[in-house]
Amino acid sequence: MKITWLGHSGFRIEIEDQVLLIDPWLINNPMFDQTRRAEALADVTHVLLSHGHFDHAEDVLAIARELSVSIVGIFDLMNFWSETEGLETVGFNKGGTVKLGNVSVTMVNAVHSSSLNGDAGPIYAGAEAGYMIAGEGHTIYISGDTDVMSDMALFQELHSPDIGILSCGGHFTMDMKRAAFAAQRFFQFKTVIPCHYKTFPILEQSAKALIDALPDVDVIEPQVMIPIEL
Repeated sequence: MKITWLGHSGFRIEIEDQVLLIDPWLINNPMFDQTRRAEALADVTHVLLSHGHFDHAEDVLAIARELSVSIVGIFDLMNFWSETEGLETVGFNKGGTVKLGNVSVTMVNAVHSSSLNGDAGPIYAGAEAGYMIAGEGHTIYISGDTDVMSDMALFQELHSPDIGILSCGGHFTMDMKRAAFAAQRFFQFKTVIPCHYKTFPILEQSAKALIDALPDVDVIEPQVMIPIEL
């Protein structure tokens, strides 16, 4: 399995027979080198979207068209895009599981908000979500944008994720200390990868607080476009 950070909350995950893009915000992402776009998109099979905010969804339609792949996400938004954009989508809801080739993807709860930018203001975009992605003997928890929540105890009991990709930048999501609390209190991760940080000055710039708080967990500060092999 290879997990490659695209900057901010975007990831490329090569698992089983799938190459999944998670929240692939590329074109206006200050962390992403635009000369590596083709590399990031090579052989992609599906795009997974956690919610509608621009720093997660801005490039999704263009990428889906370019690659002729399905977008996977919350039913309301997927149904809307299917009807208005003519794109292939896989719409489901929290608690539901879909099979993408040999990979199982379960949508789980997140605590945030979800909207698209419209000319007259925000447009409803369904609800925010996280994902459990299972394959190759691993389960990856994609937190999406969220705060700590007691639901996480049920996620551990139901899915036993060994890898956590956690939004940790603060201000809009958990910060490093709150993410560390969540990992300690609710999960038994072997590996944690922080995201949704460094992108803007308002966000946390270092994962040191997370690393220091989780001495028994392999906390990997990802580097953009450098694969993490697990």
